[in-house]
Amino acid sequence: MSNGILADSRWLPVSWARVGAASAVISAMLLAGCGGTSIPSQSGTLANAAITSGEKPKKFNPFVEEDTSLGKRVVIENPTIAQVMQPGALPERSIGRADAPITVIMYASMTCPYCREFQAKTFPVLKKRYIDTGKVRLILREFPIGFQSGAATIALRCVAEDKYFAAYGALMKGQSTWISQQVRREPIWKIVRKFGLSRAAFDACYEDKALIANLNTVKDRGRTLGVIGTPNFFVNGKHYKRVLTMTDFDRAVTGGLATAAAQN
Repeated sequence: MSNGILADSRWLPVSWARVGAASAVISAMLLAGCGGTSIPSQSGTLANAAITSGEKPKKFNPFVEEDTSLGKRVVIENPTIAQVMQPGALPERSIGRADAPITVIMYASMTCPYCREFQAKTFPVLKKRYIDTGKVRLILREFPIGFQSGAATIALRCVAEDKYFAAYGALMKGQSTWISQQVRREPIWKIVRKFGLSRAAFDACYEDKALIANLNTVKDRGRTLGVIGTPNFFVNGKHYKRVLTMTDFDRAVTGGLATAAAQN
């Protein structure tokens, strides 16, 4: 997509694991799978992520709502900072000082190529320039798109909190080794086991109905705030529905710091 986000459809191209570095092919396939004017129900994304590769998840149409019993979803048109920062069903996963003057919230899907690119190119600079210097706190909120993204999300949440961002980075770096249209836990396990997660705990995570329900709530809360694809960012409450560059962060942080100074 021209604005660099992966839309909220659970379709994933089956040949991603085979194309490797052929970025042009990947881009073309992404364009084919990122459309749709209505948002599919997320209920199957994480629920079907708990199904092993030997089973078949139910069929779905990514362009229609599957669950009509809940009625039309309410979306907050211009959410306040308080609404954006409202605590969710799970503890926030964040990096940086809790009292940093600038808060950046990123909604990400584990299979999103734009999120992977952001993690590889922009995050290291953002961390060095603003997070490590106490100016920015980054909160990562899960927004799985696709069954395999749901499987990776469940595993990531089961990693110890102090290893969460390292595990996230490793999953993003190795995205091409585990991405799939079907649920494949083994390649995910090969990555997360390096961060202290036992096999028993890994398997148990997929049976944890409360965790799965709470992850669904995190995603649904994002939709209420207007998130329909990934990555999406909130910088001190302002919503950006696209990939942010370091130029964007420089401007936002400079402006946010100036505003904070004027208020003190």
